[in-house]
Amino acid sequence: MMNYHETLDHLFQKLPMYSRIGAAAYKADLVNTIRLCSALGDPQNKFKSIHVAGTNGKGSTSHMLAAILQTAGYKTGLYTSPHLKDFRERIKVNGQVCEEQFVVDFTERIENLISEIEPSFFEVTVAMAFEYFAQQEVDIAVIEVGLGGRLDSTNIITPELSVITNIGWDHMNLLGNSLQEIAFEKAGIIKKDIPVIIGETLTETKPVFEKRAADIGAPIIFSSEKRWLADFKYTHHQLQVDIAEHGSDERHIYLLDLPGIYQTKNILTVLEAIHQLRLQGWSLPTPVVQKALQHVKKLTGLHGRWELVHEHPAVILDVAHNADGAKQMAEQLEMSSFNHLHIIIGMVKDKEIDKVLELLPHQANYYFTKAQIPRALDENTLQEQAAKHNLKGHSFSDVNTALKVALIKAHKDDMILICGSVFLVGEVVI
Repeated sequence: MMNYHETLDHLFQKLPMYSRIGAAAYKADLVNTIRLCSALGDPQNKFKSIHVAGTNGKGSTSHMLAAILQTAGYKTGLYTSPHLKDFRERIKVNGQVCEEQFVVDFTERIENLISEIEPSFFEVTVAMAFEYFAQQEVDIAVIEVGLGGRLDSTNIITPELSVITNIGWDHMNLLGNSLQEIAFEKAGIIKKDIPVIIGETLTETKPVFEKRAADIGAPIIFSSEKRWLADFKYTHHQLQVDIAEHGSDERHIYLLDLPGIYQTKNILTVLEAIHQLRLQGWSLPTPVVQKALQHVKKLTGLHGRWELVHEHPAVILDVAHNADGAKQMAEQLEMSSFNHLHIIIGMVKDKEIDKVLELLPHQANYYFTKAQIPRALDENTLQEQAAKHNLKGHSFSDVNTALKVALIKAHKDDMILICGSVFLVGEVVI
């Protein structure tokens, strides 16, 4: 019998894994997930859920919703991907990762089926999460889509609520070359009679969502039509937002421990999701929501969203890895105070690297590096591409070597930002 680490090695090596090999691991149908879950007695039908898709913001939104639900006293599952440090971060109940022994037992139990149908790594982890949430008898689980929506393995659930945070340019090799095509894939999570909340709205994508919702018979709500950001303050790595309701004098102030300026968009989506859940009978009073949003990181273990991990100099981790994320990161930098900026960056090959690089500030020292996965772009190639955008610096074979050098070079009032890839951020040791 394998132990936990042997089990993980077995899963990582044997199954096609998107983070390792990219598009070849993406299974464009739900057949394997349906077979796996059917063999397990369809655990996805044994608990209530919320389904969250989107290009950016789906991770933060999922964690905020989970934090609120568990603070309100509900036993809450949370499925997200990828993980930063430990595989079990993907499968949590009330902020606690699943047990190592569960992973071992589950893998052993379906080993014959794995050999027979050859599922992807993601398909197995989705089935594993659903089985865990059913076993744990959660009141509700927040399920984050892996990639796209329509053909994503998570799309076999019938949730209480569907959420699509936003649409941007990412994974075009799989999802399509226009925002409308990408929106069509995300809109695949919309289900008959299940309310769907759309976060950020674009003129190109709004008709795609409206048509899908009308065709299938789902109530559709655009969160920006319900509430607006009246004011916000960004102070010492906390974000204070003042939210007003359209057609009402009511305003509420929320303090977020996720200080990224982009959370001003996600919060509107989260609050509309909470409103819709209240309409369904969930008890989620405003003071509970306010308390939860102050402690999302502690409650759910979310990391890498404009996260301060060291002071004097400030070291910030941010998992931004596409053009939209880079744009938001640039806005955040403009609002931050520091003497000099050091940026440690590594990216994976299948991202729109030039689009990200052109958004980054010229006035910074760059440290080009790579995550230790086959999909990572070589640090020297990244440095060459960056030079075309007037970004100058040196290359390093791994993120921690780059960080050591940056910490020596940086003065106490400087900022060191580590970004460009979830996998790179996951390798940081500080």
